[in-house]
Amino acid sequence: MFWLPTESRWQFLQDNAPIAIGGADLEIDGPNQQKVTKKITSVGHLIDNALEGIERDNPKLKGVLNKSYSALKIDQAKLNELINLIATIPFVHADLNSKDILGHVYEYMLGQFALAEGKKGGQFYTPASIVSLIVEMIEPFEGRVYDPAMGSGGFFVQSEKFIERRANQKELDSLTQKQKISIYGQEYNHTTWQLAAMNMAIRGLDYDFGKEPASTYTNDQHPDLRADFIMANPPFNMKEWNTGVDDNDPRWIYGNPPSGNANFAWMQHMLYHLAPDGSQALLLANGSMSSSTNNEGEIRASLIENDLVECMVALPGQLFTNTQIPACIWFLTKNKTARTDKAGRKLRDRKGEVLFIDARNLGYMKDRVLRDFTRDDIQKVADLYHAWKTGAEVNGIVYEDQAGFCKSATLEEITKHDFVLTPGRYVGATEELDDGIPFGEKMATLTTKLSEQFAESATLEAEIKKNLAGLGYDI
Repeated sequence: MFWLPTESRWQFLQDNAPIAIGGADLEIDGPNQQKVTKKITSVGHLIDNALEGIERDNPKLKGVLNKSYSALKIDQAKLNELINLIATIPFVHADLNSKDILGHVYEYMLGQFALAEGKKGGQFYTPASIVSLIVEMIEPFEGRVYDPAMGSGGFFVQSEKFIERRANQKELDSLTQKQKISIYGQEYNHTTWQLAAMNMAIRGLDYDFGKEPASTYTNDQHPDLRADFIMANPPFNMKEWNTGVDDNDPRWIYGNPPSGNANFAWMQHMLYHLAPDGSQALLLANGSMSSSTNNEGEIRASLIENDLVECMVALPGQLFTNTQIPACIWFLTKNKTARTDKAGRKLRDRKGEVLFIDARNLGYMKDRVLRDFTRDDIQKVADLYHAWKTGAEVNGIVYEDQAGFCKSATLEEITKHDFVLTPGRYVGATEELDDGIPFGEKMATLTTKLSEQFAESATLEAEIKKNLAGLGYDI
C-alpha cells in the first residue's frame, strides 16, 4: 500500500509554500506518525521534506526520489507559483480515479521524454502500442511476471491494465485479481530503475526489482525465479556484453551467445527463468531471425528443434523513437501440449508447429517520422494468435492461413528453410484479386501503351537534341 504522509500531500505544499519562501517552523508528521516541528528554509526544502516523508513511509522507495530541490538555484517565488499552477490541474475524469489519471500523466511524460531524448529514450521506454500487443498476446492474468530489461516498467503497467479489462469481462473484482500477480524486474541504469519504482508506486503496484540496479548478466537479482510470464525489450544487437560472464554459465543451454551480439543471451536468460508452463515474448532486431554469424544460427536451430518457438511476428518499420532497425517479436514456451492456461483459455496441442505473422503492413503514420498500431491492429493480431492456439473461434475469428499475413508451419518446413524464421518466407505474397480481364487482352493493352510511351520518348529525345544543337552542343 502506497502511503502519503501529511507533509507530502499537495494541499500541504500549496498551503505552506508561501510561508516557506522566507523560512518557517512547520508541524509535520514524524516517525510513527508523531507530530514534530521542523524548520523549513525554502520552498525547495519544503519539497525535499515532502519527498523524504514519502520515502520514510514507503520503504521500497528509499533512495529512489530525487531530493535536491533546495540545492537548485531557482527563484523561490517562481517555485511557489509552479506549485499553485500544478494545483489548478483537475485530476478528475468520469471514468478514471485520481490514481489512474496520475498514471496516465506519468506515462505521457515518459513518452515525451523518450521523444526528446531520441536514441537514449529507448533505454527506458517502449512504445505503448507494442507493449500492448505483447501483453494482449501473452495474457499475464495471474502468476509471476518478469522483465529482465524493464526500463521504466511499461510491461508491468500494461499487464495491470490487461488484468483490469479481463477481470471486468469475466465479472471479477479487478483489485482482487491484481493481487494474484507478482512483479519482478531488473534494470542496470540507476535513473531508469528509479523511474520504474516511481511508476509502480504511482499505480499502487507491489514489486521486487532486486536489491539494486545491476547487470542482468553478471549480477542476476532473481537467481531462483521461475516466472510464468516474461516480457522484455532489451537493447538490440548489444556488443561486448559478456565481460565477467562464464562460458559455462548454466543459462546457455542452447549454445554460447557470441560476444558481439547479446540477442540470444537475452533469450536464453529468459528461458532459464521461465516456469515449465510459462510463456515469454521479447523484441529483437530482425537479424535474429536469420543470422548465422558465429554460432547464432546453431542456437536458433537448437531452439527450434527443442520446440520452444511458438510464434514469430514481423513488425513494421518506424515504430521506435530510438532506432530505425527493423524489429520482430519472438514468442516462446516450454509447453505446447493441450491444457488450460492461466487466462482460462483451453489450448490445443501445438507440438511441432510455429505460427508466423507478417504485420509489416499494419499501423498508421502518427506523424512524419513515427508509425503506431491502432487498437484494431492489436486486437486483430492477438485474436488470430489465440484462435490458432485454441483451435476455437475468438471474437469472430477462426484461424486459417492467409497468404501474405499468417501461416502455421511445421518444424519440417522450417528445417527446409535452414531454420530461418523470417515470416515473409512462410506467409508468401498477398493474393491479388482477379479483375476478370483475360490475360491476352491485358497484355495487348499494356504493349500498346508501352509502344506509345516509346514513341513519345523518341519525340522528346529528338526535341532535346535540336535544342542543344541550337546552343552549339551537338550530340
